[in-house]
Amino acid sequence: MKKYALIGHPLGHSMSPLIHERLFALSGISDFSYELVDIAPENLSTSKELIESFAGLNVTIPHKQNVIPFMDVLGASAERYNSVNCIDNKDGKLTGYNTDCDGFLMSAEKLPITENVAVLGCGGVGRMMAIETALHGGKLTLAVIPQDIKNAQILMAEILSKCSEASVRIADIATLDENFDLIVNATPVGMYPKVNNCAISDSLIEKCGSVFDAIYNPTETLLMKKVRSQGKIAVGGASMLVYQAVKAHEIWYGGKFATEDINPIIKAVEESVDEMNK
Repeated sequence: MKKYALIGHPLGHSMSPLIHERLFALSGISDFSYELVDIAPENLSTSKELIESFAGLNVTIPHKQNVIPFMDVLGASAERYNSVNCIDNKDGKLTGYNTDCDGFLMSAEKLPITENVAVLGCGGVGRMMAIETALHGGKLTLAVIPQDIKNAQILMAEILSKCSEASVRIADIATLDENFDLIVNATPVGMYPKVNNCAISDSLIEKCGSVFDAIYNPTETLLMKKVRSQGKIAVGGASMLVYQAVKAHEIWYGGKFATEDINPIIKAVEESVDEMNK
């Protein structure tokens, strides 16, 4: 039996078992186990042998950077973000990947990330989304609150160092008032339990073509509700959560999945989150 797990701390309620068990089932694989392994930060340095006992691992906070010294090889995505959220163990050789970017790109496949895009927020997932948007040719606006201007400037310099021809600028979220083909919310505004908050104004929503919201709890944020009420496309974070797992299965054993098989898993995650909030 091959063993797989999610490591992090604290883990609490995780969607990972639900998602990965469904993906293994779709692949016809029954000889596996998937578990949650809570490793406190102070214990990670002595956990290499434990990590090596698994055929594959998912990694969440606070270990995404601290597991890097354990890796024999880093994939291009992990090098790009200095962050590992997926580990593949082939014959004792550990390779680290970052599948968060794949999850974003796969779930946003039908969204215009190559056009005029505003990314709200510039930390963590916002940094990744901004870099991927720029690398794919999007005209990028980093929309932040005044306190984050310095961080946005650092991110803009990083983007230009990776892609000197990138189109990128910085703007204040509060004064943003123009047409965008896509707005990406990478802020926590609207996240449970503060579900009545919205990251942008109604006037800006009216001017945007579509929205990607990285939040998956609630499954439909107020921002998404407002966008959908105007007949526009809004994609939520549950999709990204599932697709980063899909990429892990591709890495681990070459898993292949059709979109029509993945959509029910996204729906199951959304239903589980909604049930959890009752």
